[in-house]
Amino acid sequence: MMATTGLEKIKDNFLTCSICFEMYTDPCTLRCDHTFCRKCVTSYIQTRPDAVQSKTIPCSCCRQDTNVPDPSRPVEEWAGQIKASIVIQGLVDTYRSEVAVQETPSTCCTICQQLGETTPGVLWCAECEVDLCDKCVKTHRVTPTLLNHDLCDLSSKSKMKRRIKCPEHKSNRAEFHCRDCGKAVCQICCIIYHRACKTVVTIESMKPDMKAALMKKRLGIQKTVKVRSKRLNIRNEKLQNTSRITESVVRSIRLICQTAIDKIKQKETQLLDELNNISKTCANHLRADVKLDEIEMQMYRQHCEFIDQALVSDCEMDLYEAYQAWESGAVEMEDVRDTEAADTRRIDYITFTPHTDGVLKVLHNLQLGKIDVTYQARAEGRYLVDTTDGWAEGDEEDPLLLDVAVLVVDDVQTCVVTDLKNKCVKCFFTRNNHSCRSKLTLDNSPQGMTQFNEKRVMVAVSDSRQIVTLEVTPDLVLLSTITTRSRYYSLAVLNPPSLAAGRQESVDILDMAGHVLRSVTTHKKVSLFTTPFYMCVNNKGNLLVSDCGKTSVTCLTSEGDVVWRFAPTGDRALRYPRGITTTSTGDILIMDSGTDQVVQLTESGEFVRELLTLEDSDETLISDIFCDEYGFLFLCTSTEVKEYIFVHDIKKAHKNES
Repeated sequence: MMATTGLEKIKDNFLTCSICFEMYTDPCTLRCDHTFCRKCVTSYIQTRPDAVQSKTIPCSCCRQDTNVPDPSRPVEEWAGQIKASIVIQGLVDTYRSEVAVQETPSTCCTICQQLGETTPGVLWCAECEVDLCDKCVKTHRVTPTLLNHDLCDLSSKSKMKRRIKCPEHKSNRAEFHCRDCGKAVCQICCIIYHRACKTVVTIESMKPDMKAALMKKRLGIQKTVKVRSKRLNIRNEKLQNTSRITESVVRSIRLICQTAIDKIKQKETQLLDELNNISKTCANHLRADVKLDEIEMQMYRQHCEFIDQALVSDCEMDLYEAYQAWESGAVEMEDVRDTEAADTRRIDYITFTPHTDGVLKVLHNLQLGKIDVTYQARAEGRYLVDTTDGWAEGDEEDPLLLDVAVLVVDDVQTCVVTDLKNKCVKCFFTRNNHSCRSKLTLDNSPQGMTQFNEKRVMVAVSDSRQIVTLEVTPDLVLLSTITTRSRYYSLAVLNPPSLAAGRQESVDILDMAGHVLRSVTTHKKVSLFTTPFYMCVNNKGNLLVSDCGKTSVTCLTSEGDVVWRFAPTGDRALRYPRGITTTSTGDILIMDSGTDQVVQLTESGEFVRELLTLEDSDETLISDIFCDEYGFLFLCTSTEVKEYIFVHDIKKAHKNES
């Protein structure tokens, strides 16, 4: 039950087409490495008129387009031109075999079942893909066309090596591969259909090349995973930074809003205070008037009482005195109000006229701030993938790395460097997910290095006047030593087999025994070199020499003739050129240690741009540069090797390949 569950997980995760959601049928893989059923690809193309118009096959997962090898053929045949996914098909076949074994408690003979009998099967023929009983096994082994078939127990049925079947003759084993047609074919097909083909080889002879190609592909995928992982980490970090930045912006927006609200509230307070002061003044005036009115009324009442007393008095004298008082003016009806107070302007009525339109207009035009967005440039993208420390066990001094080369040995990427101070060559690689380091101590300090072939490097040991050849396994093994007449500081392998070696004021062309064939020192009676201590070979077989003394780059043919020379002045002048390498497109990359920049030139030596500026490099000297075929850039400093990937810029590159 657990095994069945495991198989179902494998089927769901790896063997199911994302278009039809069924197990793959005739799987094919697009350029983006996504796999689909061939019929599903055909159906999907027919739903995309834009793909038919652009003559490409779009991926339903990532939308990346795959070019059609022969778009002139009908659209229904486009998917048939995509290479079959042999690995996925093998997994599908293995899955079906495992499920068949688990679902069939007692397997019957396939031949007997066709005759209506149920005879228990005992052996399995992988080439015929049938179960055989004892009787049919005997018949199988004596039939001339079947006697070479391998038979196995039913229990080991799923472990049996599957044979490649001829797509044309299903019963025949495909033992050959036609490189011209890209098909696996049987012997009959070779005679009938492929007589005119120039390259038909046995599949057995292709095994080493197939394994090498798959190992190379696997390494490329591993590097892609490394880049994706680095980019994922960067994006996750950016996501966290974005969250923090967003929170900060929210706080700023709320702060400016609160400031505006506080200002409005301040205006509100001012208006309310003004209203309060006016109201108090009005109330005080009214209270004063009320008090004066009350005093006057009291005074009038007293006068009335005085007159009333005189009128009711029987005494003539009281009446006469009252009369005389009023007539003589001794008693006057005076206004008790103060003249100055009476002249003061009195508040009669309080109103408020709101400036609604003006306030709304101000609020409408109010700019609290502006959100600026910086967009990432799509065409540029570089990632620091890895950093390798140049230290190795047994070092007596801090490393001083001068030159770097990167080899792929048995599917293991190996970084080889020369260490001047510790008089050794070191290599760094990863084996079984563990970082490994190896070093080979020399008699004197190594200088320049070049890749001789896939597993060998050559190193110049100037103080000993030697050139040593090392094998990278990926551990370092000393193979041979040749002695030269001069001290050489840089090397490059030319084609046909010869060496270019740089010494003070000269570049010598040597044979493989170290003998000088010719020397290049001048051009048109002008000295070419001072310190040609870094060099490489471009795609055309020409030699590129980086000279920090002349602050120049010189291109020479293998015969020593000058092709071009790059020695600019002004803002583009090189200050201290050292390491040099080329890309697969022919572009040239120079490590200018004086400015900590990687300068890019065209194949003809024309300036393109400053590709990379290194940061935090004040304490270390940047010496060499190397590009591998996958587009990874290795920068060698005095203490470490930095590995970069440039997206959309450098696709594939190489250095000193023979």
